[in-house]
Amino acid sequence: MSTRKFAAVAAGLTLALSLAACGGSGAGDTEETAGTADGAAEETMGGKIGVAMPTQTSERWIADGDAVKAGLEEAGYEVDLQFAGDDIPTQSQQIDSMITQGADLLIIAAIDGTALSGQLQAAADAGIPVIAYDRLIRDSENVDFYVTFDNYQVGVQQATSLLVGLGILNADGSEGDAAGPFNIELFAGSLDDNNAFFFFNGAIDTLQEYIDAGTLVVKSGQTEIEQVATLRWLQETAQKRMEDLLTASYSDGTTLHGVLSPYDGISRGIITALQNSPGIAGDTIADGLPIVTGQDAEIASVKLIADGVQFATIFKDTRKLAAQSVLAAVDFLADEEPEANDIETYDNGVKIVPSYLLESDIVYTDNIQALLVDSGYWTAEEVASGVAE
Repeated sequence: MSTRKFAAVAAGLTLALSLAACGGSGAGDTEETAGTADGAAEETMGGKIGVAMPTQTSERWIADGDAVKAGLEEAGYEVDLQFAGDDIPTQSQQIDSMITQGADLLIIAAIDGTALSGQLQAAADAGIPVIAYDRLIRDSENVDFYVTFDNYQVGVQQATSLLVGLGILNADGSEGDAAGPFNIELFAGSLDDNNAFFFFNGAIDTLQEYIDAGTLVVKSGQTEIEQVATLRWLQETAQKRMEDLLTASYSDGTTLHGVLSPYDGISRGIITALQNSPGIAGDTIADGLPIVTGQDAEIASVKLIADGVQFATIFKDTRKLAAQSVLAAVDFLADEEPEANDIETYDNGVKIVPSYLLESDIVYTDNIQALLVDSGYWTAEEVASGVAE
């Protein structure tokens, strides 16, 4: 990034990087943050940016929206942030309004990645660049950039954490002592979210050799994403499906050893069903609760991991995602191309969308402190209570 742009965005990037996912505040108090903010105040770029987020039912999306808004405002932009309540027509109307009211750029985390073609065409006709935020927008040539994590690798990490929990692998990736067979069940995200396919494909590609060898057994036989998907990623939907699986496949006394879950909200639904089932030995992993994976390091699930209830989650530091979206926005509005580190992977059905991919980490009980607390993402008090302050 050029020197002239650095002053304009440094505060926004530093603030976005210092914001915890849901209010953790430790990183925002550093001298470095304060000093950078003072320097960035000297110059701002100006302009209006519309930010469309899918829902406020997930703490993760609230945090993303707030971080993006704060970073852009610190960089000198006016921001119209809207949450759509997981309702596709509402999000469409919100984006229409952003365009009508003169947005210079749009950052969109789509509810349904195929439902915004009209809005994207209107944006293109008005010369408004579009950045897809974490969820790829499909079936349109009018998507200019994509900022996300390496979502296939996230799926690999989810499957790896399941294998570690079962003892098939050690945390360092070496072969573990457990030989199985282990009974597992699979969950995936919402079919209208392109990321769900990347997560699931990464996970299945990792698990398939163990399924083929008989080390892992999916007793229900439900192994296709269409069979295991969870509409809108809803916790209640996942809980109901887990209850149905337990009744249909495990009421004969068969032991369920593990569940692949792609998101912490789904994980909590699964865990509730397991803990309520008379066929499950206990309420914690030590007492016989099956291994359950997750994603997003939501504070309620981080506490469950600390308490030995949920086995793992995937930490995607959304502060970095917000910061990268600010960088891309500044580049576009300066008539420059944002930096992409992947120009091959993300085919939206019409074009390969230039992308910037960020890395993620597996969170286990023994690295909560290092990954989440020491980085300022959550405080020790929040981890202990399971509630964001």
